[in-house]
Amino acid sequence: MTLEFSADTVHDLAPHDLVGEDRVAGRMYTDPRLFEREMTAIFERTWVWVAHDSELPKAGSFKSTYVGRQPVIVTKDRKGNVNTLLNRCRHRGASLCEQRTGQANGFTCPYHAWSYGLDGKLRGIPYPDGYEGVVEKGELGLRKLRTESYAGMIFATFAEDIEPLEDFLGDVKLWIDRFMKQGGGYPVKVLGTHQFRFRGNWKIQLENTTDGYHFPIVHRSWMASVDAETADMMSFMTDPSAVTHDLGHGHSVMQMVPGHADLDADDGTEPLQPRFDGLVDELRSAGLDDTAVRKLVRAVHGTGFNLNLFPNVSMSNSFLRVLRPLSANETLIEHVALGPDGPPEVVDPVNRERLRIHEHFQGPFGFGTPDDAEGWDRVQRGAQAAPDMPILVNRGLSRETPSPEGWPTAHVTDETGMRAAYAQWKEMMRDD
Repeated sequence: MTLEFSADTVHDLAPHDLVGEDRVAGRMYTDPRLFEREMTAIFERTWVWVAHDSELPKAGSFKSTYVGRQPVIVTKDRKGNVNTLLNRCRHRGASLCEQRTGQANGFTCPYHAWSYGLDGKLRGIPYPDGYEGVVEKGELGLRKLRTESYAGMIFATFAEDIEPLEDFLGDVKLWIDRFMKQGGGYPVKVLGTHQFRFRGNWKIQLENTTDGYHFPIVHRSWMASVDAETADMMSFMTDPSAVTHDLGHGHSVMQMVPGHADLDADDGTEPLQPRFDGLVDELRSAGLDDTAVRKLVRAVHGTGFNLNLFPNVSMSNSFLRVLRPLSANETLIEHVALGPDGPPEVVDPVNRERLRIHEHFQGPFGFGTPDDAEGWDRVQRGAQAAPDMPILVNRGLSRETPSPEGWPTAHVTDETGMRAAYAQWKEMMRDD
């Protein structure tokens, strides 16, 4: 199979023809027309992650976010139902909510004071006499997106006819269940978030989550900054048990530390790292027995895998990474730090340690994310050259085999996850 696209025809190819088995066209990062189509064919036609349950702790809680480029408000109403509402007044189109998170009884438009309930129903119109015989309030509620959740992960979609969320997730559910075990016996909650932008296409970041090949190269400074036990844990390049699975529907999972893939699978032989001796003492002083202490401390680093959910969220070791496309060459990233939710005397010292680890790698002054973002920027700049030259996603193709579960599987450094995402992209971008 040729590894080139024709320079004469690459700009005329239909979107789904830009993806081959082992390569994709560089135009997929740079073409504004393709980007516009992605927003409707993908982000408005599939399940998009919008919130975690812990961000909506009680009735009246809300979070403003986006589905693709469309602003939405995720709310918990008085009945305990979660709603995803288009953040657009039905009167003249003004945004209703500019606050990131909070507590409210409803939403009132600041322009003409049309007011809406937490369920999106139109509750009131000022000076209603001018609307007699013109407006039926029951017909002018906020547009509501279909909303479903699994294991605390809340998704929304504009597509009313789409398959149920659990069908869309499929075999991913097993890995979400494992990811949530990092609470160490407690539920998982959001500890905090931070955002940044990079000058590159959203698919560049989508690729990165299950790209083990770059890790020891891009993150050399991080590897040099951690203790020997942590560095050894992340030395997976030559470990044959470290693999990436294609889970279907564009989803994939990369197991860097297979021994931590299921935190309940603990034979008790793995020593706890000495760096956590102080944490162990704190937890014991809080009255926890050795088994409970071990469970929490083993989970401090999170799970031993990155789970990529097409198209916009990854569950990466111990945090969520959410992407929001802004344009063909700009993407917003939100990092969501996670930790156990329980008695303060137990979870506070654990979450303090988790946040320091998060800051060390994912934080804006950390050793990991800035290096990643530089790589993403460079891919975008380089992709401007030679539109006939492809982006290669062929690593490990010849050694990809089915796992016992039937998942296409190759080494953790192989590009199985990228091929999975682009196969889904190709399917969703077909002309029909």
